[in-house]
Amino acid sequence: MFGIYFGKYLLDKAVITVDQYEEMLEEMKSARLKMGLLAVVNGLMTEAQAEMVNQLQQMQDRRFGDIAVEKGYLTEEQVESLLKKQGDQYLLFVQALTDHGYLTLEEIQKELKAYKKEERFSALDLDAIKSSDLDNIVPVFLKESSIPPIMKDYIALMARSVNRFIDTDLRLEQAEKINSITVPFIASQELTGEFSYFVGISGEKEAVLTAASTFGREEFETIDMDTLDSVCEFINCNNGLYASKLSEEDIELELMPPAMYTEETKIQTEGPMYKMPMYISGKRLELIICLEAKWQIS
Repeated sequence: MFGIYFGKYLLDKAVITVDQYEEMLEEMKSARLKMGLLAVVNGLMTEAQAEMVNQLQQMQDRRFGDIAVEKGYLTEEQVESLLKKQGDQYLLFVQALTDHGYLTLEEIQKELKAYKKEERFSALDLDAIKSSDLDNIVPVFLKESSIPPIMKDYIALMARSVNRFIDTDLRLEQAEKINSITVPFIASQELTGEFSYFVGISGEKEAVLTAASTFGREEFETIDMDTLDSVCEFINCNNGLYASKLSEEDIELELMPPAMYTEETKIQTEGPMYKMPMYISGKRLELIICLEAKWQIS
């Protein structure tokens, strides 16, 4: 998942091309980290030592770790620890960049520093994205201080649902506080009870079609009532999970019938509303949500 975020930054900065970005993401799905790269980035070996072991492997039918231990570069405990890290998504992306010769390790560190500065990430934020754990990643993009904790929980559940049911390569951007928004179409649902929510999904046509087709398991080609109905089914599924979770805390919510708007629609609120960008297949979905605020749709 880290490759989706950092790779997009490199793509936007023209450090890599679209074809290179997509090629590396595809490779990462079945790749395993090389022990040499793991050892170097973890500060256990130098690049020269790793290269020496690689050369010896070309002459000996032996594992990298066995040779490194024999040469005194690693201990058996360090080899065991490195083996457990071979699925690390951050390092897999680093490996793809270096294997293809797009960037050196030094250049990657330079770009990472620039990425962190541009996005105003803390070291902990960057570590969260490197972890590829969605529960760690979501809070990085909910920095808007006015978002109440209960809404953050909802957005986190929605992100997990998109990741689980629609696209495992989900990419998020910062949530933004707004008071009105005009969208070309929207699938929505209200939740009422001890508190009230308005939840809607809009975005780029290709993203909404992908969401509808993937969740509905049928091909949709135009934004019509059938397409938005499929998106509403997804929203209803997510909201059912949310309501069930809250019922365990003795908080009751009722899911209202979904509402679909196939034409340009304006949503206004008297209180805060939030827009959360979620990218699937590189296209932008927008989660629009408000809590305990009077909303008007026209």
